[in-house]
Order: sequence, then structure tokens, then C-alpha cells
Amino acid sequence: MDFLTPVLEGFGVALQPMNLLFCLIGVTLGMFVGVLPGLGPAASIAILLPITYNFDETAAIIMLAGIFYGALYGGTITAVLLRLPGEASSAVTALDGYAMARDGRAGTALGIAAISSFIGGTVAIIALTFIAPVVAGFALDFGPPEFTALALLGILMVATLGSGSAVKSVVAAALGLLLASIGQDPLIGTGRLNFGSDQLFDGIPFVIVAMGLFGVGEILYNMESVRNARAKIPDVGRVYPSRADLRQSRGAMSRGSVVGFVLGVLPGGGAVMSSMVSYAVEKRVSRKPRLFGKGAIQGVAGPETASNAAASSSMIPLLSLGIPANASMAVIFGALLLQGITPGPLLVEDRPDLFWGVVNSMYLGNILLVLMCLPLIGLFVRIVRIPVGVLAPVALIITLVGVYTVRMSVFDMFLMIALGVAGYLMKKTGFEPAPLVLAFILGGILESAFRRSMRTFDGQLTGFLGEPIAATLLAATVGLIVFTILKALRAKRAKHQPTNETTPV
Repeated sequence: MDFLTPVLEGFGVALQPMNLLFCLIGVTLGMFVGVLPGLGPAASIAILLPITYNFDETAAIIMLAGIFYGALYGGTITAVLLRLPGEASSAVTALDGYAMARDGRAGTALGIAAISSFIGGTVAIIALTFIAPVVAGFALDFGPPEFTALALLGILMVATLGSGSAVKSVVAAALGLLLASIGQDPLIGTGRLNFGSDQLFDGIPFVIVAMGLFGVGEILYNMESVRNARAKIPDVGRVYPSRADLRQSRGAMSRGSVVGFVLGVLPGGGAVMSSMVSYAVEKRVSRKPRLFGKGAIQGVAGPETASNAAASSSMIPLLSLGIPANASMAVIFGALLLQGITPGPLLVEDRPDLFWGVVNSMYLGNILLVLMCLPLIGLFVRIVRIPVGVLAPVALIITLVGVYTVRMSVFDMFLMIALGVAGYLMKKTGFEPAPLVLAFILGGILESAFRRSMRTFDGQLTGFLGEPIAATLLAATVGLIVFTILKALRAKRAKHQPTNETTPV
């Protein structure tokens, strides 16, 4: 009963008129953001970071979380109707969703996606309610050695388990660690790598890094990549799926909830990986795998359930451990720091109103999402017709004004633009900005915890092996490195194998 008391009080916080309004604003903005191809929740949250500085802290985080999971469904709308994913995790949904739309079943695909999103998100939030306090309680035993091993594991998981090339992700993560070292030494306070600039003496604020790489970088990249993307929009038709459709999707929703919840907790997992894994699982267990890519309803239900379950479960490492699991969580981490709140094991005990208010607002947000998404489809379709050349300059101006208001510094504006150009070039050359941003966040934790550990162990690295939790996490890190190397070697061998075989005539 003691456990349920703060949970029930959290509903009281979430149902406060102001917080409920911000939840509604968040999911609505999220759906609009998701419809716009390529922008994504991380970029949108980054752009809005300076605005939330003057908001109530609970309301601000509730709104940003709403943008995150609201964008996942918004991206599904254009993925189904135009085969143009508004959000990266919707790319898998487009395979069968667009095929269903061409067969005159666009409404069914969107309806199943909405129901799947609601189920996946709700199941994950229920699990989060019970698991997050346990994780936080366990993490109270963490000291500098444990946080060193955890941060190192998190950085490697982001770099090796994310989408794209593992080598490029590791390089991006290394660059993030380098940027994190700019500024004052965390223990002795001397300046380093600031090139004599007073503006860099305190380091690069996370807001500038996030707004530059995700905001400006995504805007520049999208102006080039989707400027010519237009297609004829099929009729939506009936949006409420039949009982037969629900029956066929039932198993996919169940499996997607499990896959999404598990992968969402892991650093580097998140909605994109969860949707891909769920699609592969559904194709493998299906009795008719040939239908996938041609309009299989399980190919919509599974990935949509998994991506929204992952969106909710990724809150566990952020709120309980202070470790962001993906790029969007890293930006929300920055929003918490802006509000003077440090995510971690003590958050559940010190600020139960904030913790449970945000968690329980996600229940309400998912209900608002499923009630609004289907009636607003027609409006979203009109939005996607707005030229990128009109939206991009507006977003860029908002970003520049926003970053200036943080410290009233013109230098920050130029620094953000430089990082934005770097983010654009990274995307062009196949380097994802997400590992860089996550390594930037975790780099500060890693350095401080590692140096404190070295003082405790008198400079002996073997001291980590004497701490059971730290040793276990380091063993997992070594296992991850070995797994990644074997995976790369296997892929290289498979790539060259066909060329060594002779094809019979």
C-alpha cells in the first residue's frame, strides 16, 4: 500500500489542469512533428528546450515526453499514406502500411496503428510503474565505480547496437567524448581545451549541442532530402478495423509489447531498433511470410506496438539511473538539467511528484493520442503538403532566437550554427549525430566517476574487479565488444561468400 500512495498522488499531479493542458499540447505537437518528414522528436524537443526554461518543471517535462511519443504515431500517417516516414521508426511500418493503402485499406492500417500504439505504450507504462522504482532502489547502491562501468557500457551500446555503421557510430561517440571534455576540469576546476575563449571556459552547454546537431542539422538535411517528396494521397476510407483485423493483429501486438519494452530500456535501442526487430519477429513466426511487404497487417501492428512500448520504457534508465537510452531521452535529460533537476536514483525519493506525475501523464497522453489521431488525419494530410522551403526557415529562426535566450550570447548562436553544419555533414556522410549527443551526455558522468574511482583505488584499475556490480557491467562491456567484432566478421564473410561460389549452369 505504501508503494501505491505516491503512484496515486502522481495521478493527482498529472490531472492538474495546467499539466493536463501541457500533456495535450505535447501529444498534439508530437503528431504534427511526426507528420513532417525527417524532423523527428529529438530535433523538435531540442528546438523547444529554451522555451521550457520558464515553464513549471513538471509541466515542461510532461509536454516534452508527449512530443516524443506523439511523434511516433504522427510519422505513421505519412508512412502509410505516402510511404514517406515522418519519423525513423515508421520506416518499417511503411513497408506493409503503404501496401495496404494501395489496396484501399489505408484506414484499416491507420486504425490498427493507433490501437497498437495505445496498447504498446500502455503496457510499457504499467511495467514502468513497477520496475522503475525497483531499478532506482537498486541503483542507490551505485558508487563511482558502478557509474563508471554503466556509463562506459551505455556509450558502447549506443555506438554498436544503433542503426548504421558501428565504426562510424564509435567515431561519432568519440567526438562526443571530446566535446564533453571542453571547459573546466570537473575535479580541480582548471580550464582545458577552451582555446583561450572565455565563452568556452564553462564548456559547451548541452542545449547548444542538441539544438545544433538535431535542430539546425536536421533542418539543413531535410531541406535537401525531402524537398521533392510529393505523392498522390490515397483515400483513407474506414478507419476502424474489423474484428477479423484485430484478431489477426492480437499476437503481433503482444509480441511487439515485449520486444519494445525490453529494447527500449537498453541504451542504443529505442523505437527504431524495436520496430525493426518486431518486424523481423513477425515475419519469422508468420505462417505466410511472403505476404510481408505486400500488405500484411501484422507488419503494421507489431512494429507500431514495439516502437511505442520502447518510447515508454526508455524512461526507465533516464529517470531511474540518469542514463538516457536514446537521442530523444538525451534531450529530455538536458531539459531536466535546465530545470535544476538531476535524473537518477534519488529522483524517485526526492521528487516523487515529478517522477510519478510524468509517468502517469503518459497514461493520459496515450488516451488523448488514440482519441485525437484518427479524427485529425485529414488535417495532417494537408500539413504534409506544406513545402519544406516554407517550414525550414521558420524553424531555423525559432532555433536561433531560442538559443540566444539561454545565455543572451551571440557566440552561442554562431557555435550552434557551426554544430548544425557539422550535424548536416555527418548525416550526409553516414555518421548519425545520436551517438555523439549521447556520448556527450554520458562523457561527463564517465569522467567524473572514473577519476573519483581512481582516487579510491589509489590509481589501480584492478580495483574495479573487486566491486561485484562494476565487474559484472565491465564483463558485459567486454562481451558486447566481442559480439560486435564477431558480428562484423560474420557479415564480412557472408558478403564475400557468394563471389567464391560457382553458379551451376
